[in-house]
Amino acid sequence: MRLPRWLRTVRVRLALTYSSLLFGVTALLLAGVYLALSSSISAAPLDPVTVKKFETQDGHIVYKPGQEFQAADFADVQEAVNYASLQTLRNYSIIALIVMFVLSLAIGWWVAGRALRPVGAITRTAQEINASDLTRRIGATGPHDELRTLADTIDGMLARLDRAFSDQRRFVEDVSHELRNPVSLIHTNVEAVLANDRSTTAERHEASVVVLQATRRMRRLLEDLLAIARSRSEAFADRQVDLAEAVTAAVREYRLPAEARHLTIVERSHRGPVVVGDPDALQRAVANLLSNAVRLAPAGSTITVGMGGRQGWAWAAVADEGPGIAAADQDRIFDRFYRGNGSSGREQGTDGSGLGLAIARQIAESHEGRLVLVSRGPAGSTFVLWLPDHAMNRSANRTDAPPEGDPLLG
Repeated sequence: MRLPRWLRTVRVRLALTYSSLLFGVTALLLAGVYLALSSSISAAPLDPVTVKKFETQDGHIVYKPGQEFQAADFADVQEAVNYASLQTLRNYSIIALIVMFVLSLAIGWWVAGRALRPVGAITRTAQEINASDLTRRIGATGPHDELRTLADTIDGMLARLDRAFSDQRRFVEDVSHELRNPVSLIHTNVEAVLANDRSTTAERHEASVVVLQATRRMRRLLEDLLAIARSRSEAFADRQVDLAEAVTAAVREYRLPAEARHLTIVERSHRGPVVVGDPDALQRAVANLLSNAVRLAPAGSTITVGMGGRQGWAWAAVADEGPGIAAADQDRIFDRFYRGNGSSGREQGTDGSGLGLAIARQIAESHEGRLVLVSRGPAGSTFVLWLPDHAMNRSANRTDAPPEGDPLLG
């Protein structure tokens, strides 16, 4: 037979546990007192002797009925008194135990209710929370006990979930906006060509070029989104990587795009610190920094790429000669889809997905490193990728945080 729901609650179990423990302790205490008292005194029921009274009458001893009385030895009387006292003590102890059990149940029920009151608040708050509204908090007050710690922990978890859901919604909105533009371009141009049977070859070619550019933009965006998802997972391979090889591979990839914009890439790399991580991911991080510089650096300027080690940290840096990053944009430059000038990936005709720096930072953090910006104002900017140097001769002297400043300047 299944017990009623209220009998299966924690409150009932706590009350029964409290009452049982109190009942057991009290019973042991009373039993100990009774046994100790009974063993220290002599007690036995009284077994009196019947004494008949005789009188002398006319020289004869005469017995008159009704003149009997009970008599006993003084020691026997004392034992009888002790025996009666023990009997009274036992009876009152049993009554006291029964009353104590009932009272302990009531007190245990009240104490359990008081102790579990924060749990009820936690339960009600959790029931009121849904995926569209994570702003509710328990806000427990009172002493900093285990339940207060639990409530504060759940509040912290809800705050993190709220931020995560907000970031996710914002991310979906940004991705939708980024994909809407190229999809609209493709749809408009294809529809225009199909609707006009007399369109010329040049018009069809122009529409095809627009569609091709839009699909390339969508492909870059999807590749960047895949890189973000991969950097958050455990898909990275951990192996020893010479950071110079990752830098050289990234420079080789962007040498021709830089020349197309009349940019000069100066590489200051050599075999240097060894890091532990995914070589493809590290190469992508450096490549994203180079891509950002190649897109934004003034034509005819120089991009400097270098790597090295300092204070137990390996670094790879990419520096350009302008146009610089406004002070208002520096705090948000690593946000997804943020391209500066107060925009968030919204301006028309801007090349790039707006995810490159965000991906580079995520890769750095997944390798226990950091990506920092060193701004030189209008003279340009330097992005520095700091990673723990796992070479044995350097790791013992590693500082807790990467050094500050531009390592390319010495």
